[in-house]
Amino acid sequence: MIKLPLKNIFILTGAGISAESGIATFRGTDGLWNNYRIEDVATPAAFNKDPSLIWKFYFERIDRIKKSKPNDGHYAIKNLISASKNIHLITQNVDNLHEKAGIKNVIHMHGDIMTAFCPKCKKKYSVTRIKRPLPICKKCNSILRPNVVWFGETPLYLEKIYNLLTKSSIFISIGTSGNVYPAAEFHLIAKSSGARTVFINLEDTGIQSDIFFLGKASIILPQLFDKWISKGYIEFNR
Repeated sequence: MIKLPLKNIFILTGAGISAESGIATFRGTDGLWNNYRIEDVATPAAFNKDPSLIWKFYFERIDRIKKSKPNDGHYAIKNLISASKNIHLITQNVDNLHEKAGIKNVIHMHGDIMTAFCPKCKKKYSVTRIKRPLPICKKCNSILRPNVVWFGETPLYLEKIYNLLTKSSIFISIGTSGNVYPAAEFHLIAKSSGARTVFINLEDTGIQSDIFFLGKASIILPQLFDKWISKGYIEFNR
């Protein structure tokens, strides 16, 4: 066995951890797209065609997120971050549940649904301070758009993310299918740079990792992370 201290850790979270707080996923039976086509609500072309429909869809999501609370998985991540050195949390989720759990400096690679921005002047707004049903920029009078990455757009902070991956000793994936690029290759980049990998997911996606836990993040993470914190290290097979 090899013992790696709790430092230089890259954590990636996906829809699974938010789903446990009642936020619908893309692919689930209660998924986000049941009443909408992706082409109608999640592309720049759709926004240009019908911004009112876009905002109707996103205000529904925003209202649901406002009522949602972090689960034990979110708090377990916060505890691990507090007990570790040089640990970074990257999320594919656009909700603010990590922040609600008290985690700071979360890297939202797909944007932050709780903010909006002006496509023309780039001014950002909190969604709590924009008017419904169609928010307008106070600076240039343009229609605001949700601050999220849509299909066909490039995820945010990729240069920083790739740099962190190459410097990580431990890569932890939580609640993500591992099928959507570029996040699907993150563990490979980390591994090629010498990192050990840990996956926690509700389904077995067949991804090769050093350690895999099957089940809900809200159940697995508190016990697992408390164990790591008490020891001060994570054990891996050589």
